[in-house]
Formats: sequence, structure tokens, C-alpha cells
Amino acid sequence: MKKVLALILALVMALSLVACGGGNTTNDQTDGQDAEKTVKVGIAAPDVTHGWVAGVAYYAEKYCKDNNLEYKITTSSDAAEMASALNDLVAWGATVIVSWPQWSGMETAMQEIIDSGIPVVNFDVDVDCTGIYKVTGDNYDMGYQSAKYIVEKAGEAAHIVVLDVPSSGSVCELRKQGFYAYLDEISYDKSNIKEYQLNSFAAADAQSAMADILEANPQIDAIFSMDDETSIGTLNTLVEAGRTDVKAITGGGGCQAYFKMIADEAYATYGPASALYSPNMVEDAIETAIKLMNGETGIESTVVIPTTIVSAENVADYLDENNTVY
Repeated sequence: MKKVLALILALVMALSLVACGGGNTTNDQTDGQDAEKTVKVGIAAPDVTHGWVAGVAYYAEKYCKDNNLEYKITTSSDAAEMASALNDLVAWGATVIVSWPQWSGMETAMQEIIDSGIPVVNFDVDVDCTGIYKVTGDNYDMGYQSAKYIVEKAGEAAHIVVLDVPSSGSVCELRKQGFYAYLDEISYDKSNIKEYQLNSFAAADAQSAMADILEANPQIDAIFSMDDETSIGTLNTLVEAGRTDVKAITGGGGCQAYFKMIADEAYATYGPASALYSPNMVEDAIETAIKLMNGETGIESTVVIPTTIVSAENVADYLDENNTVY
């Protein structure tokens, strides 16, 4: 009897080993195919100096968590610090890197990473490297679509105030180019436009400047604000001043605080809207990097996300109650 039990036990153990062995083979290879590549997302970001940058970090982290991706985010205050951070991400084992440097001098560090075989996708900015990819919004079209919105709301003879931020470099330059391009198409009388310069996109800077602008202009039909935070400051000033002549205010970005104002009936008379340049575009940058890592072909070196105007009619589609960052 003992011999029979021993034989049965041995048979059960043998069958168990066969089953386990089959499982290991399946994990390593399936039909001769390599196992799925590990994705480790390295994200090199600048320090948060504007709400939009914080929004990019929020959506990058959200995308990685939602898709169960291993990730690491670094922040830097200048080119040298970001070059070091990129090296840290490589040492960490990043298989793809998404970066958005705000400074020149990043070419050598990025080219070395690209040459090592790690895909690099830049977010929103150009860096002169061979083999680099970029995902960006369309600053020119933001201005163009903003001008169309203003004319639709305030008419072709509207008195328009333009809030420029020269320190933003090409950002406002391109948005203004698109803005004036549309007005040229409809032969708009540019003598009805007055430009003012702000120190930054900060709501406080706009709020302070708008007090003087309102005093100097008894009639303003529309305000071409190129950033959502600037628009927040502008709206606050209009309400405080009791001005009711403004029929359209644009913005730019993807700021939840501004979206809530767009949705609020209390501000409806001002016609607030935003030319969407959402920080969630970073999700497209991560997706592009992973496609490159997996050897997908036909990917454009520059992916431009089209502009969408967010107004009272569609703002509900863009409200995110979980986003308390930007």
C-alpha cells in the first residue's frame, strides 16, 4: 500500500512540474516572439514658474498612472541642471524620455541620448538634434482662431485691446501673427486696435495693468488675451470696475480656474473663451515616445495638436474636477 501511495505522489509531482515549466516558457516567449518591452518613462521638466507647467506635470503623471507605466519626473532650473537630470534618467533605466527644456544649450545632452537608442520626444519646444521628435500646439492658429471668435462676438468694427507679453518670446509673437493674419483677411481697420505690454502671464500682472487700460479706454469691445491666467486677472478687473462694454475675451492654455469662469453665468456678458493649448498634450508626447520605442514607423517628426476654442457652449467637456493644479 505504501508503494502505491508513493507512486501516486510521484506522478502528481511530475505533472505539477510539467505545468509550471510550460508557464515559464510562455512568459519568456510566445510563438517565437520577444516578450513585450518594458516601458520606463523619464520626464525632464523645468521648475514650475507658471500654472501651465504644473498642468503638464499633472497630466504626465496622470497618464503614466492610468496606464500602469513606471515613470520618473525631474525638474530643473537651467540647461546645465536639466542636462544632469537627463543623465540621471538614463542611469535610472528610462526606455523613453519626454522633455520640455526652456533654455538653449541642450543639444549635446539630448543628441547623446538619441544616439544611444533611447527615443526622445520634446514637448512644445524645438531643439536642434538629429532624430528628435516634437509634440506641440499651434500658437499661430491660436491667434487666428481667437481673432475669428472676437469678430463673431463683437463685430468687424470692434475696438480691441491686445495684451502682449514680450518676455514669452515666440509664444506671443506667433499668436499675434495669427491674430493679425485673420484680421487682414477681412480687411479689419487696425486703427481700432490698441496694444499693451504685460510683464508676465500672471493674473496679478494683468489685473494691475487692466485698471489703467480701462481708465484710458472708455470703449473696449473685445480683449485679445493670450493666456488663461491673464484672462482671469482681466475678468476680475472688469467686474470690479463694473464695465459692461466688453463682449469677448480670449485666453490660451487649459486652466481649470478659467474654465470655471467661462462656465459661470456671472461672467457670460463678457464672452470669455480660451484657445486651447492644453497641457494634456504631454500625453501625446508620451504615446509618441512609446511608439518609437516599439519600432512603429510612419510617425511624423513634429506632431501639431489643432486649436480648439473653448467657450460657454462646450466648456463642460473640458472641466476636470480632479485637476486642482492648473
